[in-house]
Amino acid sequence: MESLKNSGNGSDSVLAALRKIMRSIDLHSKSLVKRFGLTSPQLIVLREVDAHGQVTAGEIAHAVSLSQATITGIFERLEKRGLITRKRSSDDRRRILVQPTLEATKCLAGAPPLMQESFVDAFEKLQDWEKSMILSSLQRLVSLMDAQNIDAAPFLAAESLETPINGEN
Repeated sequence: MESLKNSGNGSDSVLAALRKIMRSIDLHSKSLVKRFGLTSPQLIVLREVDAHGQVTAGEIAHAVSLSQATITGIFERLEKRGLITRKRSSDDRRRILVQPTLEATKCLAGAPPLMQESFVDAFEKLQDWEKSMILSSLQRLVSLMDAQNIDAAPFLAAESLETPINGEN
C-alpha cells in the first residue's frame, strides 16, 4: 500500500485509486459485452425479470434503481434478441407485463458472474469494522466530491446507463 508521505500528494493517490476502480469496472463491463453479448445493465435487468417471472417495467425500474425510460430501452433490446416478451395485462389493459423467454433462461444459465457479485462475496467476508471503515471512507469521498445528489444504481457500471456501449444498452 502506497503511503501518503511517499506519494507527495495524498489527493493524487486517492484519485489514482479511484481511476483504477473505474477502469476495472469498465474493463469487466466491456469483457462481459464481448463474451456474452449483453451489457451489465441488460444482464441485471434480465436476471430481475427472470426472478419475478412476470413483471412491469415500473417494478423492475424500482428493483434495480434505474429510470423507467432506461428500463424501457433495455426491454426493447432484450425483446429484439428474443429474451423477453411484452404483453398487456388481461386484468388492466393499461399495464404491460414482461416475462422471460425460454431463450432467456438458457442465456442466464450460461451467464458469467457480474463483477459486483465477486465484490459482494469478498466484502461480506471482511470483519465488520473493515466494512464500516470502507463505507465511511467512501461516504466521505462522496461528500468531498460534492456527489451526494448524484443518482447511482446499486450495481457497478462505469459506462453511462443512458448511453449504450457499441450502440447497445
